[in-house]
Amino acid sequence: MTQISSTHHHIVYLQGDFVEILDFDLPAPHSYTKTVYPQTSLSELHERIHDASVIVLSALRIDANALAVEVSPNLKLVMVVAVGTDCIDLEACRKRGIVVSYIPGANTESVSEHAIALHLAARRKILGMNALTRAGAWPRRKTLMFDFLDKAGAPPLTCQEEVAGIIGNGAVGKRIAHLARGMGMKVIISDRKPLGEVPTTSADIGKDGIERVPFETVVRQSTVLFVAVPLLDSTRNLISTAEFEAMSPHAVLVNVSRGGVIDEHALVRALTEDRISGAATDVFFQEPAGPDNSPLLAEGTEGLNLIVTPHLAWLAQRTMANYSQRLKLSVEEWCRGRPLNVVT
Repeated sequence: MTQISSTHHHIVYLQGDFVEILDFDLPAPHSYTKTVYPQTSLSELHERIHDASVIVLSALRIDANALAVEVSPNLKLVMVVAVGTDCIDLEACRKRGIVVSYIPGANTESVSEHAIALHLAARRKILGMNALTRAGAWPRRKTLMFDFLDKAGAPPLTCQEEVAGIIGNGAVGKRIAHLARGMGMKVIISDRKPLGEVPTTSADIGKDGIERVPFETVVRQSTVLFVAVPLLDSTRNLISTAEFEAMSPHAVLVNVSRGGVIDEHALVRALTEDRISGAATDVFFQEPAGPDNSPLLAEGTEGLNLIVTPHLAWLAQRTMANYSQRLKLSVEEWCRGRPLNVVT
C-alpha cells in the first residue's frame, strides 16, 4: 500500500496510452510516486484508484461509486487531460472537496480542421467516390458522376454557396467559423436554443460583440451545421427530429462535440428519408462505438451519406504537446495551492 500524506502524492495514470508520462517538479516539501496503466477498464478502476491521491485520465467514466470514500479514500485531484469533463461525476467530487481540473483549448486547431474535413468528405461524398473508383466501376460505366448527384439531380455545393451555421461559440466554434469564412462560406452563429420559451425571431449581439442568430433560424438556413458544444442537460439531444425536419435538404450536419448532443436515431431517420444531404460525426452516444451499440453503425446504415471517425478529431502533434505542457503545469500549480481550470 502506498503511503499518502499532505505532501506526498501518489499519481496514477489510468490511460497512459493517451497521455505523455511526465516528470513533475513539485515545490518543496512535496514529493510523489506514480503508477502508469496503459488503459483501464471499468472493472479495474476501483482497485487502481484506491491508493491514488491524483488520477490522470483522458476519457474514462468516474462515477459516484468510484468517488466513494471507501473506494478512493486518498483522492484529492482528478486531472482530465481533455477539454470535456462530462465523464466525471462533478457533484460527487464537490461533496468530497476533490478538485477536478481539465485542459481547455488544447485541441482547438485539430478538432476544427477535422470538422472542416468531415464536412468536405460528406458534401462531396469522398468515401463513395474512393470505393467505386477502387472497385473498377469507372472504366466499366464510363462516368460515375450520376452516383454523386443529390436526389433532385443537382451536383454538390461549393464553399461559396454554403451557409455555415455554428452551434457553440467557444474556442472550437470560433476557429471553425474562421476557417469557414476563409473558404468563402457565409457564417452564422447560433444563439442558445430556447428551453420552453417562445422562439426568438431576431438576431442579437452577445457580450463578446458577435452577432448571434436565433437557433431556429440557424437550423433552417444552414447548408452545413457544425455542432461544437459541451454535453450538458441543456444540450442533450439538442438536434433531434424537429430540427431535422426544419433543415434544408442540402444540409450536412457535422458533430465534433459529444455524442449525446445529437439524437442518433433521429439522425439515421433523417438520412434514410433524405431529409438532409449528409452527416459526419467524430463522437457517439456510447463509446467505443460499434454495430452492436450505435444506431449510426447498425446494419443498414452502410449506404447512407454518413462519415464516422472514432473520436480522434483531437489527434495531432500540437494537441499532444499542449496536453503535456498543461498537465505538468496543472499538477505543479495544484501543489502550490493554485489549481488551474477547476470545474468543481
